[in-house]
Amino acid sequence: MELVPLRMEFAQAMAADGPNDAEVDRLTGTHATFTLEDYEAYIERTLNDPNRYTRAITEDGEFLGEVVLTVDPDNRSAGLRIALWGGFGKGYGTIAIRHVLDHAFTVLGLHRVELEVYAFNERAIHVYEKLGFRREGRLRDALLWDGVFHDAIVMSILSTDNI
Repeated sequence: MELVPLRMEFAQAMAADGPNDAEVDRLTGTHATFTLEDYEAYIERTLNDPNRYTRAITEDGEFLGEVVLTVDPDNRSAGLRIALWGGFGKGYGTIAIRHVLDHAFTVLGLHRVELEVYAFNERAIHVYEKLGFRREGRLRDALLWDGVFHDAIVMSILSTDNI
């Protein structure tokens, strides 16, 4: 597995209908459908945003997902999100998040990284807690999926936490 800067060449893989797309949509709460042009525009915006740190998760050059920090430099904080389209169960998410946290705290000098995860995503919650994230709160009925409301868990990690 490698973490590389997001590149325009990954847009095709992002737009391709893969076997895990429905599950990825559920885990990320994505209701929208995106075209190749949407992904190309997203990559262009990402590449030109100085407050975004994005890494593509790849294996043998194949795009598997991305991990993103959206930085708030005024508050020395960032939001984190990760989406994997492949490579489940191999520890790639853990490695990618560890890399981004190291970058956030040692290179960018941030103090706080936060995220939201849906309460039904127990696998992700386990990974986040293993990496040192702490639960801060619960957003009740934050996601409506297939006619059922689901809570979101707010989690964060601080540069001063013992990780």
